[in-house]
Amino acid sequence: MTHIITIIIAVVIFGVIIAIHEFGHFIVAKLHHVQVNEFAIGMGPRILHFQKGETMYSLRLLPIGGFCSMEGEDESSDNPNAFEKKPVWRRITVVLAGAFMNIVLGFVLIIVLTCMGTKVPSTTIAQFASTTDESTGETITASESERSGLQVGDKIVAIDGEHIFTTTDLVYKLQTTEVESFAVTVKRDGKKMTIENVTFHNDNTEGLIDFAVQGKSKNPVSVVVYSAKDTVATAKLIWMSLTELVSGKYGLQDLSGPVGTVSVIEQAASSGETILERVESVLNLTIFITVNVGVFNLLPIPGLDGSRFVFLAIEGIRRKPVAKEREAMVHLIGMAALFLLMILVTVQDVVKLV
Repeated sequence: MTHIITIIIAVVIFGVIIAIHEFGHFIVAKLHHVQVNEFAIGMGPRILHFQKGETMYSLRLLPIGGFCSMEGEDESSDNPNAFEKKPVWRRITVVLAGAFMNIVLGFVLIIVLTCMGTKVPSTTIAQFASTTDESTGETITASESERSGLQVGDKIVAIDGEHIFTTTDLVYKLQTTEVESFAVTVKRDGKKMTIENVTFHNDNTEGLIDFAVQGKSKNPVSVVVYSAKDTVATAKLIWMSLTELVSGKYGLQDLSGPVGTVSVIEQAASSGETILERVESVLNLTIFITVNVGVFNLLPIPGLDGSRFVFLAIEGIRRKPVAKEREAMVHLIGMAALFLLMILVTVQDVVKLV
C-alpha cells in the first residue's frame, strides 16, 4: 500500500474521531441553548468556513485536533446563553459529551464489524488445537490449556479474578501478563468453578492462543449485547494500559504519536489477503483509537475534558466557581505539557522509522 493512501486513511480516521468528539460538545451545547461561536475540525489556518446563525463552521489546515468554541467558556460574558450562565449539571453534560461520543462511535463500529462476520463471538471454548501423533497417526491435543484441565464447552468467566467480557480482554490478559499459569474461572454445566495453574500454549504455533471459541447466532439482540460488552472490554483494556504506564511497566519508548499511529494504520491496512480482511483490520484499529480518545479525555489531566469536569464538580460542591484565571492557567500548563509530550513521542517515532 502506498504511503499516500495510508496518509489519506489516517487523515480520514483522525478526522472522523475528532469530528465526532467535537460534535458531542456541539450538539449538547445546542440542546442546552449555549451559544457556540465556532465549530472547527483541525487546527491552524482556516481552509473552508461558513457562517450559519450564531456559529462559524470551519475546516482548518492541520488534522490534529478541533474545537467547539462556546461563548463564556474561557472568559466572562453577559450573554444569557453563555456557557458560564448555565447550571453546573448542564455544563458537565456539555464537557463530558465529547468523550461519550467517542465511546459511542466505538460501539457503533463494533456493531458494524460484528455484522460483517457470520457469527457473534463468545468466550465459550469450541475446540482445542490438535496435532497428529507421528508414531500412531492418532489425533492428539496440541493445547496446554486442555492438558491443564479446561474442556470443550467451558465458558471463560474470569482469569486471575479479572472478569472476561469478550475475546478482546481475554487475548489482552493472556498476552500482557508476565506469568506462566493462571487461575481460570469457567462456567461448566451451569456451575462456576475455578481451575488453578492453567497454562496456555499452542504446540502448533508456539503462541498462547490454543483454542477456538464458539460463535453464536447473529441477531439484533446478540449483536448489540456483544458490541456493548466489547466496548466495555476495550475501555477496560485501555484503562489497564494507562494504569500500567503510570506504574512504570511501560515507558516513554512504548508510546506512539501521530507518526507512529500512521505506521500502525499502514500495517493494519495491509494485513489480510482480501479487501474485507483489511477493512476489518482498519475498523478494529479505529475502534481502539476512538475509545482510547474517549477514555483518555476523561482523565483529570489539566487541559482535558476530565479536568474541566473536576473544576465543575468543585463549583457544584462549593456553590462558587474557581476563578477563571486560575482555571485557565491550570489548563494552559496541562496543554503545554501534553504538546511537549506529543513532540517528544513524535521525535521518537521518526527516529524509529529512520
